[in-house]
Parts: sequence; C-alpha cells; structure tokens
Amino acid sequence: MSTIGVEEEFLLVDRAGDTTPRAAEVVARCVAPLPDGMTVQRELRDTQVEVATGVCRDATELRDQLVAGRAALMAAASILDVRVLATGTPVMGSAQPEKSANPRFALVDELYAGIADDYEACGCHVHVGVPDRDTAVAVVNHVARWLPTLLALSVNSPFHNGLDHGYGSWRIVQQSRFPGSGIPPWCADHAQWQEEISRLVECGVLVDEKQTFWFARPSPRWPTVEFRIADTAATVDDAVLQALLCRALVTTVLAQLDRGVEALPAQTAAAAVWTASRYGMDGPAVDPVLGRQIPAPVMMTLLLDHVRDALVDAGELDEVHRLLRDRCSGATRQRLVAAAGLSAVVRRLSLGGGNDR
Repeated sequence: MSTIGVEEEFLLVDRAGDTTPRAAEVVARCVAPLPDGMTVQRELRDTQVEVATGVCRDATELRDQLVAGRAALMAAASILDVRVLATGTPVMGSAQPEKSANPRFALVDELYAGIADDYEACGCHVHVGVPDRDTAVAVVNHVARWLPTLLALSVNSPFHNGLDHGYGSWRIVQQSRFPGSGIPPWCADHAQWQEEISRLVECGVLVDEKQTFWFARPSPRWPTVEFRIADTAATVDDAVLQALLCRALVTTVLAQLDRGVEALPAQTAAAAVWTASRYGMDGPAVDPVLGRQIPAPVMMTLLLDHVRDALVDAGELDEVHRLLRDRCSGATRQRLVAAAGLSAVVRRLSLGGGNDR
C-alpha cells in the first residue's frame, strides 16, 4: 500500500480576525515534540505557516500526526495571542504583509508583481508514494479527470477580505491568475514533464523548475505524486478524507497501468475546475472527459465507484463513507456560521475553536 503524507497551510490572524505577519515568531515557539518526520515552517507570506506530516502508512497514523501538528501550532500561536485559521483565504482583513526576505520568495514577488501582493492562499497538499518518476507522470495523467471533484469536495474559501464573492473556493480563483495554473498537461514520461517545466522557466513565467501551479505533479523533492488541488481543510476529518481519496486514486491508477490502460484526455478541464471552484458539491459539476455537465453528487459517486476496489483493499471504504455521510463543504459551513457575523466564522475556523475534529 502506498505511503501518504499531508502538508497543511494555515493563516495567522490577530484578535480582530485580520491576518498578522507573525509566522517567524510562531514557528520559533513551536517546540512541542512532534512525530518523526513532521515539520513546521513559514510559507510565502509571513501571515502563513505550514505543518507537514511525516511519511504515514495508514489513516490512523495520518490522523494522529495531523492532530499533533495542529495542537503544536495552536499552542505556539496562543503564546503570542495569535489565532491559527484553517481556511483557504483571509476571512476578514489582510495585513498586506511586506515582501518576503526569503530569496526565492522574493523572486516570486518580483516576477508576479501585483497579482502576488494579496496572495495569502492556503491549501492542503497530499503526497502519495509511487515507485519512480515516470510512474508519477503516468499517475498524474490518469488522475486529471478527478481533480475538479477533489476540489469540489474541499472548497473552504468563500470569503476574502470580508467579502463573499460567490465561489466555494476563492483560493482557486486567485491561483488561476498565475501562469500554468490548472489541470497539468499530458506527458509521455518524466523527461517530457521536465521539458514542459523548463520551457515555462525559459519563457520567464516560472521562477525555477521546482515551481509549478498545476493541481497535481510529481514531487520535485520526494518519490511521490503531490495533489495540490484542495483548499486547506477546516477539520482533520476533511484532511483525512482528501488524503484517503488521493491514495485510492493512485492505487487505482497503478492497477490500470499494470493492465495497460491509457489515460483519457481531459477535454474540458478549465470548465470543470471553474465549476468546482464556483459551486463545490452544492451544484453542477463538469466531467472533463465526457465534456458535459452533471450533478456534483453524481460525479462524486463516479469517483467512489472508480476507487472502490482500492478502498476495499486498504480497509478504508467504511471510513470514507463515514467521512462523507451527512457532510457539507467547508464553504457551506462558513456561510452558515456567517449569519452571526464574520467574527463568528473566524472563531469557528480557529484551531481549538470546536471545528478541529
């Protein structure tokens, strides 16, 4: 069974709910013992932190590490009277943080100019182990059809700087402004994948060959496929669900590759991504292979049918059904809570605010 790991990005906010550039201080105070392989680090903005699990073998180990990481981060932030927010974009105001002192992040700011100025987007990235880089590229080709469904399941950023723009994932709308965002291109092998990235670097639209905005990729650091489609998960349950579905997809693809099954082209990828970011699971979906609109719950059922054997073999089918039962998206939950005001949303999304399970 493939290994899994999760990187969770979070926002730091002050008492008023505005993002605050305290990442360096929070990371420095994050001294609680963590399981082997776990890390806490700063992100693009000083208003963001990332907690990464180690390499996990099963859902129980992953859940334990996610809980431990969130608890350690919450404890460190509380010393500074800072809240840690599990959402994809700032709910209330933004600190408009200064340009990063990190040399690589400074290059990002210089290259993308104004579209990076207010970019404080946070995602939930899932890593699934694969045998080699060529296999990783083949997996990315095959999972393209299902990436919009994973997004629809994860939408958790309806608010940005105090406004509801009508999208379940405003994070994806922001990310779409960057070159190369979206469903990754079909590539025959890792050599072609590298050629595609090198071409974008040569064209001057990527900082370096480690940077891409595609929603899935062979990890440039680890022997994994990295799924980068999901908004930051409001709860540990949401993160676990995303991770189990990603691993089941990879397991399913590996079986297909053994049988010589070719990946189907995603003809309407942009339409599928836009629809998922707009409606989440509460409206239509677009099947990027069939090229037609269908209800989002039907698309979810198709995904579950697709990965059923993998979930059964892993003993995780019941757990996935439990996590999906009576579930509404993070975006829907935020909007329901917003009836009591955006400050209530901030409280609900804060780690330790009763929304962490």
